[in-house]
Amino acid sequence: MTVQLAGKSGPFEERAMPAVLAVIPARGGSKGVPAKNLASVGGAPLVTRAVRECRAARLVSEVVVSTDDPAVAEAARAAGALVVHRPAALAGDTATSEAAVLHAMDAYQAMRGGPLDAVLLVQCTSPFLTGEDVDAVAAAVVEGGADSALTVAPFHGFLWRAGPSVPAQGGGGQAGGAQGVNHDRAHRPRRQDRPEDLLETGAAYAMRADGFRAAGHRFFGRTELVRTDPARVLEIDDPHDLARARALAPLLDTRRPLPTRDQVDAVVLDFDGTQTDDRVLIDADGRELVAVHRGDGLGVAALRRAGLAVLILSTETNPVVAARARKLRVPVVHGTGRKDLALKQWCDEQRIEAQRVLYLGNDVNDLPCLDLVGWPVAVADAHPPVREAARLVTRAPGGSGAVREIAGWLLGPSLNP
Repeated sequence: MTVQLAGKSGPFEERAMPAVLAVIPARGGSKGVPAKNLASVGGAPLVTRAVRECRAARLVSEVVVSTDDPAVAEAARAAGALVVHRPAALAGDTATSEAAVLHAMDAYQAMRGGPLDAVLLVQCTSPFLTGEDVDAVAAAVVEGGADSALTVAPFHGFLWRAGPSVPAQGGGGQAGGAQGVNHDRAHRPRRQDRPEDLLETGAAYAMRADGFRAAGHRFFGRTELVRTDPARVLEIDDPHDLARARALAPLLDTRRPLPTRDQVDAVVLDFDGTQTDDRVLIDADGRELVAVHRGDGLGVAALRRAGLAVLILSTETNPVVAARARKLRVPVVHGTGRKDLALKQWCDEQRIEAQRVLYLGNDVNDLPCLDLVGWPVAVADAHPPVREAARLVTRAPGGSGAVREIAGWLLGPSLNP
């Protein structure tokens, strides 16, 4: 079998830890949500979110994304995963996840060699999966002795299954029809009096590698159930699921780590609505006045002293913007209709990778820039689409210290401007 494997990681270091491979199937085709695995939730594509959580897991040795889509492959590599290029025969609507995992195992071992102790199947369509969940299923197999494991959450609902209706004897209408699945419809005990049901979340599975190869499916031998937070259970199958995930991300992603100085080389700031409160005062002569926050100026000064490149990027040509840039001693690009192109050109000139740029915005004209950088950030009062596209959202609104807050993220809350 010929396989193609590409990625940034080097060979394994010798270690006592078990060899655990996390496989994320992420094909390009999707009928319910086009390009689903690249859909952005909380400022990052779904495949990126899954890779990050797998890489954060203590027991995972390597992360592989199995895909037939070049765009998915590019996003996976940028997030730190290896990429297995999946053949068309395993990328259709009827292809199983198990087949993709087995192919990825073969491809990985053809490149790396050596045995695998466990393999994980991680679904990027579960956007609120955590590294702790990934670790828990892996631990159930490599530390707890289970043959297979999966994430589950408590479920207390009554399940019904539709069935055919038949005429009732004696002319009493219809009999049969819907039937209770996990309850007797003639006797419905209270929740606390019923056996607990557990819902398979679809997020993460772990299997002993040799047992998985022999069985060909993910459930074999002793299967361990790993409980997860039911508030985080969401599988994206249609556009409504995606909309719910985007709405929930600001609430459920509060645990996400803040950027550090060693992850960011430049901070690019929109002006109106981020360094101001988006209001403009106009005097009788038509001159515009805006209010800025002194703390933001102190934050910019601290960022500059720490060696970060800082840029103000604005759509409008406005003397107020230029004056503020002079005051802060930072360059400004304004009067551009395509902020993303201006940002890309500036990054090329400064030799700064876009993935190491933090961009702060508030309105829809910032969306292309947010998609371009590695750290897209929105102010607290940003428009909803911008908050949804952001990786992080500041606590402070625009013009009320949001820039100083970001400086605190990068340099520490007790930074001394």
